[in-house]
Amino acid sequence: QVQLVDSGGGSVQAGGSLTLSCAASGRTEMIFDMAWFRQAPGKEREFVARIWWGPSGTDYADSVKGRFTISGAKSMVYLQMNSLQPEDTAVYYCAASRRRGVYRPTVVDAYDDWGQGTQVTVSS
Repeated sequence: QVQLVDSGGGSVQAGGSLTLSCAASGRTEMIFDMAWFRQAPGKEREFVARIWWGPSGTDYADSVKGRFTISGAKSMVYLQMNSLQPEDTAVYYCAASRRRGVYRPTVVDAYDDWGQGTQVTVSS
């Protein structure tokens, strides 16, 4: 019902910046919130940031707070990543939740639709 396409990944040096984009289509009016997750090789997918609307708000993982910024409307969400470090290397996925009142919105199971993932590689 909702299709997500994420993009914008690439290779950067430590201290550099990237902006990821997530384009949503389909029944976007059903979206309650959207989020970014990332998954490094051999590790579990982890929460990065989320955004919601009406009223709007954002939330971040402690590991990226102060460096990453999530913004945008339901149809196009961005993740601005500054001061990138090698530990940020991962495949980044955007996600959308079509449910309300979901327990722990920072977990993977809270989200219904996912982008295909975009690789971010940070070299030292």
